[in-house]
Amino acid sequence: MRKTIHAGIILLLLFYAGALSGQITLPRLISDGMVLQQGVAANIWGWASPLEAISVEFAGTKYKTIANEAGEWKIALDPLPAGGPHEMVLKGKNTLTISNILMGEVWVCSGQSNMELPMRRVVPLYGADIEAAENPAIRQFIVPQRYDFSTPQIDLPGGSWKAATPESVLDFSATAYFFALEIYQKYKVPIGLINTSLGGSPAEAWMSESALGAFPNLLNEAKKYRDNALIQQIESDDKLRIQAWYDLLRQKDEGYKNSGQPWFDPALDVSDWKKMQVPGFWPDTGNGVVWFRKQVQIPAELAGLEAKLELGRIVDADSVFLNGVFIATTSYQYPPRWYTIPAGLLKSGSNSLVVRMINSSGKGGFVPDKPYEIIIGNQKIDLKGEWHYRRGATMEPLASQTFIRWKPLGLFNAMLHPLLNYRIKGVIWYQGESNVSRWQEYRRLFPAMINDWRSHWQQGDFPFLFVQLANFLEAKPQPVESNWALLRESQLKTLSVPQTGMAVTIDIGEWNDIHPLNKKDVGRRLALAAQGIAYGDQKTVFSGPVFQSMKIKGSKAILTFEKGSKLVSPTGKPLTGFAIAGSDGQFVWATASIKKNKIIVSSNKVPNPVAVRYAWADNPEGANLYNEAGLPASPFRTDDQD
Repeated sequence: MRKTIHAGIILLLLFYAGALSGQITLPRLISDGMVLQQGVAANIWGWASPLEAISVEFAGTKYKTIANEAGEWKIALDPLPAGGPHEMVLKGKNTLTISNILMGEVWVCSGQSNMELPMRRVVPLYGADIEAAENPAIRQFIVPQRYDFSTPQIDLPGGSWKAATPESVLDFSATAYFFALEIYQKYKVPIGLINTSLGGSPAEAWMSESALGAFPNLLNEAKKYRDNALIQQIESDDKLRIQAWYDLLRQKDEGYKNSGQPWFDPALDVSDWKKMQVPGFWPDTGNGVVWFRKQVQIPAELAGLEAKLELGRIVDADSVFLNGVFIATTSYQYPPRWYTIPAGLLKSGSNSLVVRMINSSGKGGFVPDKPYEIIIGNQKIDLKGEWHYRRGATMEPLASQTFIRWKPLGLFNAMLHPLLNYRIKGVIWYQGESNVSRWQEYRRLFPAMINDWRSHWQQGDFPFLFVQLANFLEAKPQPVESNWALLRESQLKTLSVPQTGMAVTIDIGEWNDIHPLNKKDVGRRLALAAQGIAYGDQKTVFSGPVFQSMKIKGSKAILTFEKGSKLVSPTGKPLTGFAIAGSDGQFVWATASIKKNKIIVSSNKVPNPVAVRYAWADNPEGANLYNEAGLPASPFRTDDQD
């Protein structure tokens, strides 16, 4: 990521240079194809020479203003209904024309990787949706990813408005696109998405200096990174250390030794290699590189055809060879491995598939419960089962780099502050994974961030809709403590902030993937929250059941819920996911049933219950309390002491 420590000064110099030459300049957001917020006084702003007269013609109305002594100017347009396209003409000492402008609903889409994750990453689930994404009324502006710890930026270094087409939608946030599609189909108004998100970013990276004042440790960390020399030193040290690790790995890797036969050679004898079942993690201890080989049988009628190779997910990096030919590589663990086998490479009969896998820390291997196959036309060849493997090199674990872009304040200054003049309908937010280990701090941090954004936007309590973290990691057989559950609880408590809504996703995650593919339901549930909160649709059930109170009656706990409609188990099966404890605080699985729209919880192991928990785990498999609208209940505990 490029450093932007002095970018604010550079931008100001550029604007003043334009001002001296008498040229109107506009922020990146004010550009062709933009969507302006309907029904409010949308802002148009920019820079010119000091005291320059500016006129704006838009939708049959002419507006005039004069730039201040710094060359800054701003015009508030008369509120307009949804529609367009419109053209805008700006005149000063020069003339600018902005075309294809729509009036509609503008939503800021922010958070970390699950908001950033584009449609191209969910192609297997939503190929038909992508093919049908021909909608000029749904548009996205991607905010360039950068940071700044010194200066709140006044503009963006790049970006443009793009309408949804089967090609452009591949770069849309998948969550945001499905949200926009639902809103568009419901209200038939143009939707503008301002996508300002960054994978791995914690909440504090999106907070202003004033808001961070309530969190002195975070503010001090932000101030530390105002030292450009420190950033350069950290990045240089990381680069040298990481490069040295990989250089040594390559030197030690027996599979690449020049003196011998490379291990991707199809003719290599692997009779002395070990065997293991794929998918799975390699059984040998230690980090480094391990080579995997499998002979794949291809029918004669499929030989020579182009094919797709799916290798699930791999921890951490991989390079793939087929019949001795390099196919593809991925450098880190999160992306799905979807590779293309070019025509002419697959042959009839036995084919040599080789995966060179690098793991820098923790366990390495093929992530279970993912697809491993070759797809040729409508036929699939399963790659799961026995593979040969051999270690190429053993290395000490590689310490992670310092992710400066995730430090407090930096993203607020560079990726949010330039947006604050733009009038919006609200915000959708998907984040929290990076704050899981600091769930208690998040209880104050997240509400403070929401209030911080509202304060700076000066639009009052605009709707702020967020996603509660999905189920993730391996399921546990017995009730246990869970930081993921505690973070979800912190998100649940944030509903006390006015005009907020939460999409519960405890049922649509993937235990083995922090980036679950099902983004359509995420977008749909956010859209339901928008209907109820942003659009005041009183008939829409937009929340699943939320725990309200508990009463103990003998050996039973009786739970009541707020929000939503009738409680149900969608499949009609008994409720699961409930645990109960007595005064000793030891939770055991409980039986639960629905009676008169309340939940009755009990266990013969706990004759005198004092507390109940539901879906209280990293990955609460089988939790099945919903309402009649098909929305899941938020995880909860009655023993919250925080």
